[in-house]
Parts: sequence; structure tokens; C-alpha cells
Amino acid sequence: MEEITFKILVADASHKSFAQQITDEMANSAKARGTGIAKRSIEYVQTKIEEGKAIIALTGDGRWAGFCYIEAWGHGKYVANSGLIVSPEFRKYGLARKIKQEIFKLSRLKYPDSKIFGLTTGPAVMKINSELGYIPVSYADLTDDNEFWKGCQSCVNYEILMSKSRQNCLCTAMLYDPNAPKNKLAEMALRKDFNKRIKLFDRWVRLKKFVFLKLGKSAKSFLSLFI
Repeated sequence: MEEITFKILVADASHKSFAQQITDEMANSAKARGTGIAKRSIEYVQTKIEEGKAIIALTGDGRWAGFCYIEAWGHGKYVANSGLIVSPEFRKYGLARKIKQEIFKLSRLKYPDSKIFGLTTGPAVMKINSELGYIPVSYADLTDDNEFWKGCQSCVNYEILMSKSRQNCLCTAMLYDPNAPKNKLAEMALRKDFNKRIKLFDRWVRLKKFVFLKLGKSAKSFLSLFI
């Protein structure tokens, strides 16, 4: 593999020109996976950059390599690290993990008392989240801010989400609570056997897809056997 040096930093106004590339790759990546993603406009991504609520990765010669941004919900009670994306040509360099680590640090700096959560269908992202201290939780443990859930309307799985009254979908919910004691986290966790092993995350994702996409009306009762 070619040796490439990356700069991973808090994005600022000088990086707004990358917004088109970032949003295009978000859409392309979601389409390739056959899963949904809350669609974001170029202007929205540029706003996050201007606010200092984004992490960007660049190559040594200034090419865009990766991105992630922060969203706050429920008057800052909850924070989401959203839109994690790595340019296809740089996906074998461990960038996703490094970007997630930096956006997590930035979130803790800006919102030290907020719960940090995420929704994802990617086993690799679940593993990274787990390493940072997230646990898999029920959707009921996430924000009830309607503006957050409106963002799911552009997702191809939105009908599944609404059919479950916003209580479940193909995405797995994960939460980091800086103020929760360990015994409380253990009670909240839906799966206690993940232990940062990617095979278990992958199995969990495949199970959810099978349940929601194949079993239809019986999905809810079937899923209850596994959580």
C-alpha cells in the first residue's frame, strides 16, 4: 500500500470548497450499500464547517480524504456524530477510526455533559463506537427531538422506521453517556456480548436486515427473541 500522510483537523471556512465532494460521496456510499442515510445539502455541510463542528481529513497535498460533523439535539442534551465518510481511494488507511476519534474528542470538548449517540448499519462503525465507549441501546434511549427524526425522511428505510413507531429500524442505535454509572450502562445495553468483536457486529446487522426485510409483519415478534 502506498505511503500517504494525512492531516486530520477541525474544519474551518477554508474547507468549504470540499462540501460538494463530501455530499456526493455520502450519497454514492449509501447507494452502494443499499442502505439509507439522512441526506444533507451542500449548504448544511458548509454551515457545520463554518461553526467549527466538523472534522476533515486531507492528504499532504491537499486532497479531501474524509469527513464527519456534529449535530446537537434536544437543546444540547444529545449530540450525534453524523455523516462519517471516507473517500473511496483512502479507505484502507484506518481513516474512519481516526476521524471518529477526533470528532468524539471535539464533541466532548464542545458538549461535555451531552449524551453522544449514533445510528448506523455499518459493523465497522459499530466496532469503532464500541471502542470509544458506546453501547447498543433501544431507540427509546435516543433523543425525542422531532427535528432529528425528520432527517430520516430521505432514508430508503424510512417506511420501516415509521412502521415501528420510531422504536426500531435497520440501523443500530448506540449511545455514550458521560454521566451514567457502569451498572446503569450494563442495564441499558441490548447486547452484552459484542466486546468490540466485528464478527458479532456483522452478525447483528445481517440479523436485523433479515428480520425487517424478509419477515415483514412477523419481524417484531422475531426480533424480540434476540434482544
